[in-house]
Amino acid sequence: MISSYIALTKPKIIVLLLITALGGLFLASAGLPNLTIAAAVLIGGTLAAGGANALNHFWDRDLDIKMKRTATRPVASGSVKPINALIFGILLNLVAFAVLYRYANLLSALLTLSATLFYIFVYTVVLKRTTPQNIVIGGAAGSIPPTVGWVAVTNSIMDPAPIFLFLIVFFWTPPHFWALSLILKDDYENAGIPMLPVVSGIAATKTQIFIYTWLLLGILLAATYFVEELSIIFGIFSVVLCAGFIWSTWLLKRRDNIKLAMPIYLYSMAFLALLFIVMVGESFIPI
Repeated sequence: MISSYIALTKPKIIVLLLITALGGLFLASAGLPNLTIAAAVLIGGTLAAGGANALNHFWDRDLDIKMKRTATRPVASGSVKPINALIFGILLNLVAFAVLYRYANLLSALLTLSATLFYIFVYTVVLKRTTPQNIVIGGAAGSIPPTVGWVAVTNSIMDPAPIFLFLIVFFWTPPHFWALSLILKDDYENAGIPMLPVVSGIAATKTQIFIYTWLLLGILLAATYFVEELSIIFGIFSVVLCAGFIWSTWLLKRRDNIKLAMPIYLYSMAFLALLFIVMVGESFIPI
């Protein structure tokens, strides 16, 4: 029973979100952040993301049962009752809000709550079921954690840094998820979910993936220039990492098959994690 509730939170996804939040924390602190604030961001972020994922399980149970990849999820498989998943998700978010409000600040708590609300009511309820641009717009929810890390320290969003932290994850999201959607195209089609490969085809999806990696490179270069907390070291690392991303998506685009989709999906996760780990290290370098 406990394992089913843990599965509701999608813990593997949360890890990557926390790494991006750490990037914002360390960058705003110019080094080691206040431990109380850091703990609040990590605990609050974990609870909020887990709660949002539980609510996603609740709402998407009708779709999950139609897909091989998701049919064994706790609510879809019947190991957790829908009402229990709903209550569990709400409670986790309430506790997350309280933790961030008490030990960080109100703005970080509100931003975290807004991510959950956007993910559920905009992405899950509306976008996922109606438009192939669901990932593009819906990616805003997953782009908030690094901004929360920054705001928890500074209590302000009026700076280029939190905006670019958001944009980096926002433009990373489409090529990351579209690579996965190429692999799961038939699953999405059977469930009636209008993912880009289902609506526009595999070739068009490959092109979009390639285009977004170039847009991501532009954002990384702009971040290096406009965010004073980032130095040329971050710029070099980000360009090298993104060059690998661009090259792999170019190869995917040129080939008739989708054999590179899974390697690209896995690389994209390592890419984002490494990018924010470099950012953590960057925070200790005097500017």
